[in-house]
Amino acid sequence: MIYPKKIKEGSHIRVIAPSRSFSIISKECRSIALKRFEELGITISYSKNAEKIDDFESSSVFDRLDDLHEAFSDNSVDAILTAIGGYNTNQLIDSIDYNMIQKNPKILCGYSDITCLCHAITSQTNLVTYSGPHFSSFGMEKGFGYTLDYFIKCLFENGYFQVKYSKEWSDDMWFLDQKNRNFINNSGFEVLNRGVGDIFFGRLVGGHAKCMTSLQGTKYRLSLDNSILFLEEDKESNANLFDRLLQSIIHQNDFSGVKAICVGRFQKASKVDMKLLSQIVKSKEAIRDIPVIANCDFGHTNPIITYPIGGNVAISFIDKTPKIEIMKA
Repeated sequence: MIYPKKIKEGSHIRVIAPSRSFSIISKECRSIALKRFEELGITISYSKNAEKIDDFESSSVFDRLDDLHEAFSDNSVDAILTAIGGYNTNQLIDSIDYNMIQKNPKILCGYSDITCLCHAITSQTNLVTYSGPHFSSFGMEKGFGYTLDYFIKCLFENGYFQVKYSKEWSDDMWFLDQKNRNFINNSGFEVLNRGVGDIFFGRLVGGHAKCMTSLQGTKYRLSLDNSILFLEEDKESNANLFDRLLQSIIHQNDFSGVKAICVGRFQKASKVDMKLLSQIVKSKEAIRDIPVIANCDFGHTNPIITYPIGGNVAISFIDKTPKIEIMKA
């Protein structure tokens, strides 16, 4: 795998909008985000087409590709951050210049719909990409500390880091009301399956489950051989849909290569609780011998970790609480 250079003080990050338009992000959110990056000593620039918007709250395939290619080819740009998620990055993947990206490896970070873009680039170039906060995420005034800590652990520092669960989490419309927030005490990791063994190691493959399954049958799907899956969904999902998505992944010919599964925290609107999720997991013969850990801090609730797609992860049960350790370089 190709690991891109880390971000450091003085780095230049380009913000691109390969999914929804940057123009939907409020001035308040932009201001808070810019202040955070200034405190990190980071320079921010924006792709030339980021503000364009159409009836789908996005922009043309040509404009989005142009911005993606320019961000990777511009030698002054050290890393790339997506503006926000959406629905349509899979429109881009057949036309991306993967040879150019492979010759100009850089951090690409985002989550949700950005999963399609990350998996396509990693599968075609062996470049490790990252699931983590968007630029818009940095506009969160309160409750962002954990997210920022793991962004720094993964993208600024070398070596590995242990994932510890957050003390509290939120699932509110923070971008509509920054002052009145609702934070919930975190009960920690939920072990739905203990699995057979004590240590499980593999390549991290993961992200938004609907985006991952949308790549099945294409050359852009990452192999599941010797992998550990990180799966998450959004508020448009429910227990039945997640069951279908998980079953679809299990039906893949290389699913036997999956060593463990980590499931990101579900949004409250999905109505997926631990009882339902446990029933889904227990119903799958194919995963009865591998560990399944839920209520992890990634997905569409806050806060979230940053993790390397194509990187390495180890899960161990030496202690009572499962330990998740992620290699970042």
